Amino acid sequence: MGELFRRFWVPACLSEEIPGADCTPARVKLMAEDLIAFRDSDGNPGLIDAYCPHRGAPMFFGRNEECGLRCVYHGWKFDVNGVCTELPNSPEGETYKDKVTIKAYPAFDAAGMIWAYLGPKDKMPPKPAFDWMDFGPDQTYVRKYHLRCNFFQAIEGDYDPSHAVFLHTTRDLNVPGAIENAAPALGALLGNKSFLRMKYVAFDDTDYGMLQVAVTPEADGTQTVSASQFYMPCFSSAGIAGAGVFSSNMRIPIDDESCYMYRFRWSYEPFVQKQVEEDKYGNFTFPEQIPGSFMAVENKDNEYLIDRVAQKNYSYSGIKSFPIQDLALVEDQWGPRADRSLEHLVTSDEPIMHVRRRLLNAARELMEGQEPAGPHNPEGFRVHTARLSIAGDLSTAEAIEQVKKQTLGPVSPIKVHAS
Repeated sequence: MGELFRRFWVPACLSEEIPGADCTPARVKLMAEDLIAFRDSDGNPGLIDAYCPHRGAPMFFGRNEECGLRCVYHGWKFDVNGVCTELPNSPEGETYKDKVTIKAYPAFDAAGMIWAYLGPKDKMPPKPAFDWMDFGPDQTYVRKYHLRCNFFQAIEGDYDPSHAVFLHTTRDLNVPGAIENAAPALGALLGNKSFLRMKYVAFDDTDYGMLQVAVTPEADGTQTVSASQFYMPCFSSAGIAGAGVFSSNMRIPIDDESCYMYRFRWSYEPFVQKQVEEDKYGNFTFPEQIPGSFMAVENKDNEYLIDRVAQKNYSYSGIKSFPIQDLALVEDQWGPRADRSLEHLVTSDEPIMHVRRRLLNAARELMEGQEPAGPHNPEGFRVHTARLSIAGDLSTAEAIEQVKKQTLGPVSPIKVHAS
C-alpha cells in the first residue's frame, strides 16, 4: 500500500508552513519518512531528507539562503532538487560536491498545499488536474489536522452512510419517527430495525477511484439521485459544505498508526463572506486547534470534551462538532490500527467494502507489476459530488446517467473516465 501511495501526488504540508522565500524550514513526516520542507530564494518549494548526507546532522536547523538549505554543522548546501551546490569544509569540495546529493522529492504549490511525489522518478505522473488546483484563496480553504489512527480508519467514515443519523443527530432516536425526521436522506437506508424506503446503490470503478450513485424514491413520486467520489489513493468528496461549495477530506499517512487530514473546501465562484467567517472562526466545520499544533482542542487526551449532560438531553453523542464526533469514533477502533477480522459487516457497510476492494486490488496489481492508470489520466479527477431530484418514472439507468453529468464542472471534460 505504501508503494501504491508513492505513485500519486499527495499533500506534504500546508503552503503556510513555508510561507515565503528563504523562510524557516518545516519538519514533515510523510509515509514514515522524516523530511524537511523549505522554499528557496525564488519561492520554489523543496522537500528533502531531514538529515545531511555528510554525517547525519539535522537539516531543520539549516540556513535557508541564496537558493539552498545549508547544514549549519559543516556548511554543506543543497538546492530544492537535492543537488549539492557548496561543500566548503574540504579542499576537494569543488570536485566532490558533484558526487553528493541529498534525497529530494519533486514538489509544487497549489490550493494552499505543497504537493509532493515520493515514487520512482521514471514513474512520475503529471500533476493531478482537479478543477480547483488553480483556484486562489478566495475559492479554496484548507486546514490540517493530526489524527492518531491509520489513514484508512479515517477514510471509512466518509463511506459509512448509516452512522450520521445516529452519531451526528441532535434528536432522541428513542422517539418514534425520530430517524426519519433527523435525516430524511439517510432514512432511506435505516429504520427501526427495517428499511424505511427502498434504495438502489451503484458503484463504478474508475481510473481516478470509485463513483458511488444512490437512487432513492421519494413520497411525492420523484426520485433523489446523489453521487459521491473516492479519489485514489486517499481523497474523498465527503464533508459538510455550503450552497455551491464542495468538500474533500484527504488523509495522508504519517506512518501506519497516524495520519494528517487535510479538510478542504472549494467553490467555482468566490466564497460568500458568511462561508469564510464560518470556516475560519465558527469552530464547527473546522474545529479549533491547539495553538502551534495541528491537534484539535477536543482530542483523545481529554475524551474529546464529551458533555454527558448534553448527551442525555439533546445531543446524541455529547460531542460538539461533526468532525470531532467522527474523530472520537475512528481514532480508537480496536486501537490506532484496527483489526478488521473482529468486525461484523452488514448491508449498509457496502460502500466501505467497495472502497476497501478498490484500494486492495490496486495494491495487489502493483505488486504484480501493473501500474495504476489514474495518476497518468489527470483529467479524470475533474469530478465532484452531485445531487438532484428527477421524475419518478425515469429508469434507474437513466437516473444514474443524469447525475453523472452533474458531477462534471464547467472546466471538466465531457465524460467520466470509467474502467
